[in-house]
Amino acid sequence: MQLVLIAAGVMLAAAAALTLVRIVRGPAPSDRVVATDVLIAIVAGSLAVEAAINHHSYTIPVILVLSLLAFAATVSMARFIAGRQGVVGSGPERRGRGA
Repeated sequence: MQLVLIAAGVMLAAAAALTLVRIVRGPAPSDRVVATDVLIAIVAGSLAVEAAINHHSYTIPVILVLSLLAFAATVSMARFIAGRQGVVGSGPERRGRGA
């Protein structure tokens, strides 16, 4: 069992390190947003492993809140990036008077 936990810790640490490299190097803001979302998923996975090791049940709400915040942040950044690039669909403010 200890070997499995050590392997999980090493893999999560390696994934976090590679994700941090992607956040720093970029090259586009969308790459950084996706990498941040992946990093938050790695943190949630690490919390889940810690909860399994120590038999904690109070870690589950923390993981849930963290995941919901990551989802909201990813959606808002995607809308922000799409708005800057003019990709957002035509809403009421973009339609002409005759439409």
